[in-house]
Amino acid sequence: MVLAILLLIVTILCAVAVIRELKNKNLFAVAFAGLSAAVFGFFSIATIYVELFHDKVH
Repeated sequence: MVLAILLLIVTILCAVAVIRELKNKNLFAVAFAGLSAAVFGFFSIATIYVELFHDKVH
């Protein structure tokens, strides 16, 4: 569960970076931070799902 929390923190920081770089009109940084937020967000949600629900399925 610690891994999921760390991934969520990274996702939040990436989302903040997207907003900050939109204000600076730096589109390369927006794309990189947005892709990072999507990847880290997916893995954090997948990790939380596996930790909470994986044992109940089997």
